[in-house]
Amino acid sequence: MQSLYTFFEGFLEHAQNVFTSPLDPGNRIYVLYLATSVLFAYFIYRVAVRKGTSENGSFLRFLFPKHVWEHPSAWLDVRYFFFHQLIGHFLLIGLSAGSATIMFKVITGGTSLPEIAGRGDFSTWADIGIATVYMIVSIAVVDLVGYYMHYLQHKIPILWQFHKVHHSAEVMHPMSNFREHPVDNLAYGVFVGAGYGAVSGFAVQLFGYLPSTPTLLGVPLLMLAFNLLGYNLRHSHVWLKWPGRFSMIFPSPAHHHVHHSCHPDHIDKNFAFMFPIWDVIFKTYHMPQDNRDVKFGIGDGNADELDTCARLYYIPVRDAYRLVRKSFSKDKSAPDSPPVKSDVPAE
Repeated sequence: MQSLYTFFEGFLEHAQNVFTSPLDPGNRIYVLYLATSVLFAYFIYRVAVRKGTSENGSFLRFLFPKHVWEHPSAWLDVRYFFFHQLIGHFLLIGLSAGSATIMFKVITGGTSLPEIAGRGDFSTWADIGIATVYMIVSIAVVDLVGYYMHYLQHKIPILWQFHKVHHSAEVMHPMSNFREHPVDNLAYGVFVGAGYGAVSGFAVQLFGYLPSTPTLLGVPLLMLAFNLLGYNLRHSHVWLKWPGRFSMIFPSPAHHHVHHSCHPDHIDKNFAFMFPIWDVIFKTYHMPQDNRDVKFGIGDGNADELDTCARLYYIPVRDAYRLVRKSFSKDKSAPDSPPVKSDVPAE
């Protein structure tokens, strides 16, 4: 009985956190991140007005265009945000942290991550330098791990069945960021958590302690800057690209728009989350001059089936089961599950 009470108590606390997401600096839709994205959008709007290319009239119409908010996909994302955050994310709480703790213990020979976390301070310039380097290296390594996991989610058919949920959005707004399947979250959380645990373990082996990460509002400074630089335009209709080669170094919303596009030139491009340099190094980088060919969605796949919260959970499980069944079936002539984009797992 006590365990049931604890479960419901934990759920109520989690639900409260979901409904107060805009007040949490650790959440992508924190009001400050939304506000800076609106400022970037306003700048783009003013440029479009000066060039005479704006077709939306007022800035409010530019920010909330009919072609987005009259589309069923937009409102499915709103419903799914609460559905998935309250159910899927609650069941996965602690997964990434647990993976990080296990990997940390493997690297350090049994030391507990929670016990040693944050022992470093900022009392000297050397401490500040070590903490800053640790922050950059840890985020870069975790981003590289995330890049590779993301690549696998597109290239391995059974993983794609779950990742396609995120790509099934045909229009995007900030809540589209949360259109993810729990199995997708599970795979990503384990890999990224292990990556962070490994970096932390090697840092302890090197310095004898785990450096504190420079933070503001409880968020690592580098991550805070990333969130402030128009993060919420990544999942939106607003095209923002940094000039020249800066787009190869600093993440822009346009970089992620291309990743979500089902245009043939954009398939399997731009997997990186924070550092596009990984795409440049591994030759998956692509950045067109404009967004005329960018079209969100999974093309000729079974996006029409992914039209309710329940189906966003169920359909990937069904399709993954079909793949597994076929791989063990003696009848290799059995029909494939519905094709996705270009008949191979891709965007």
